[in-house]
Amino acid sequence: MSLLSWLSLVAIIWLQSINGTNSDFPAYSSQLKLRLSISQVQLNNLAVASDAGKLFGWISGMAARFLPLPVVLSIGASLGLISYGIEYLFMVNKISHISYTGFFLLNMMAGNSICWINTVCYLASMEKFPADNGIVVGLATSYQGLSAKVYIALAQVILGTKQPKNKSIYLLLNSVLPILASFILMPFFKETKPVVSVNRRGLGTMFVIACLTGAYAVCETMVNTKRVLSLILLAMVILVCIVPVMKVGEWLRERACKPMRVTGELQMSTGVVVLVEDNINGDAMEEESGMKVVRVGDEHGVRELVKSVDFWLYFLVYLSGATLGLVYGNNLGQIAESRGVSEAILVSISSSFVFFGKLSSAPLSALSRTRYMISRPATVAVLMAPMAGSFFLLLNNSNACLFISTAIMAMSSGAITSIAVSMTSELFGPKNFGVNHNIVVANIPVGSFLFGYLAAWFYDAQGAHGLCMGSKCYQKAFIAWGSICSVGTILSFVLYYRTRRSLMKN
Repeated sequence: MSLLSWLSLVAIIWLQSINGTNSDFPAYSSQLKLRLSISQVQLNNLAVASDAGKLFGWISGMAARFLPLPVVLSIGASLGLISYGIEYLFMVNKISHISYTGFFLLNMMAGNSICWINTVCYLASMEKFPADNGIVVGLATSYQGLSAKVYIALAQVILGTKQPKNKSIYLLLNSVLPILASFILMPFFKETKPVVSVNRRGLGTMFVIACLTGAYAVCETMVNTKRVLSLILLAMVILVCIVPVMKVGEWLRERACKPMRVTGELQMSTGVVVLVEDNINGDAMEEESGMKVVRVGDEHGVRELVKSVDFWLYFLVYLSGATLGLVYGNNLGQIAESRGVSEAILVSISSSFVFFGKLSSAPLSALSRTRYMISRPATVAVLMAPMAGSFFLLLNNSNACLFISTAIMAMSSGAITSIAVSMTSELFGPKNFGVNHNIVVANIPVGSFLFGYLAAWFYDAQGAHGLCMGSKCYQKAFIAWGSICSVGTILSFVLYYRTRRSLMKN
């Protein structure tokens, strides 16, 4: 086992915890709306621009094929520094004017910067933990769900107040923190010896730390009294470094018997590869009437993918589930303002429960390798149902219903987002995963525009002079979103029914 691989995992988790820079958009969106003097529809388009940056995420994947991971990491962090840095200077009046189109393009660049850092984190996870990459990816991405909470905690610690009046602090942190962290953590992304699958104690320890961190984040949001509580949260995020410290003794013992240990690791790695290949090729192609039929679980190229009914079902389920949850998150600033609650509290609740939702995919990946395998389409179907109900619960005017619905929505959409990474490979094969999953998540900017525009149109119709107060502002939007999510829930059960037998074979 390589100690440097465990240090790399800590670096991945720390990067993920600050890489969700778009998730704190609701915390400063209201002030940005006033500064730009724009409507709710135009503000929604800026959120869409950040999501649209993901359409060019494939560039980072291509770059990673030819450039070292540290270089790819520095490019992504630099894009964020430039885009968020210019926006910050505008917010503090150091730049007198930026056109709306210019701001739109800056948001696209900022959204794309996230893809570069994510690419580095995902590739590093797969290279350094080849047998447990599903668990590692689930664990690491859960911390990205906590990003908004981390930035809010940092803003509170720096400014010394639980409700910062100057929201430009978030843009400053978004621009500076990723570039600083990238340069500090860059050495841990060089090529190292992978960790074998038999060592689960370290991952288990990190999972427990993650659960405690998420639980504390929720409790800290509810208490919301002292700045020191935010400082404790940041310390708990740093606490994952305790695992490499625990591994020092093991690392020293392994050096005494290094040749035997290396041989064992090579054998384990070979065993894992054979296991995966057997799973892929077990029942790949059948001849029917002289034509090759591609089934669920077989390798799908782009042509087979777009011809597949199951793909379009999957596409629509993701669109009406995870993407719709993202659109709700983008509107949290205006929802909080219209309901008369703190944006920071609502965003913190959403961030904390997105964290738990994403974290839940880690034990799911572990279970999927046992005989008690849980079908991922079935899991998504079960998650979609409460998500649809939570939209209708929002029609109640009480703050309790607002907080509960936000938590349910965040946890469900966060879980679906992480599960989808493995589900794409499970349904359409791992060989073309990079291309196939990028096609799936292309629905994010589409859904962000359509669903977000719908909500913004309802908002502007109810408001006066660009401002709307009261539960009526989003009432029609919640009904529309709930109806769309309900249809998506039905489609998710149809997808499960269509794929259950094929997945059981594989």
